[in-house]
Amino acid sequence: MGKFVVKQTNTGIKFDLKAGNGEVIATSEVYSSEAACRNGIASVQKNAPVAGIEDQTVEGFEKVKHPKFEVYQDKAGEYRFRLKATNGEIIATGEGYKAKAGCMNGIESIKKNAPDADIVEA
Repeated sequence: MGKFVVKQTNTGIKFDLKAGNGEVIATSEVYSSEAACRNGIASVQKNAPVAGIEDQTVEGFEKVKHPKFEVYQDKAGEYRFRLKATNGEIIATGEGYKAKAGCMNGIESIKKNAPDADIVEA
């Protein structure tokens, strides 16, 4: 069972979504308040299960409506994803993966873990 871990940073508050094995599968931006952070978590819980996948690593990729996971390659050539809410705002991002399959597995893990993940304070 996954969990959202809410923690203070030097500049505000953020969350990590961790899979059942403790691996971080998504991270949020830094929010100015705990309430805003919890709203971000609620947005991930609502949007992740229904989000489509827009694979921007494929030439001539098909645009997908929000909410969606955008899969892309970073400057280092690693595969990454970002989850965008219905309004187009980025609500969570993933780590870099060497293989596209790993990135896709990360997305599936979020879809599975986010909806009923507990929220805990770090």
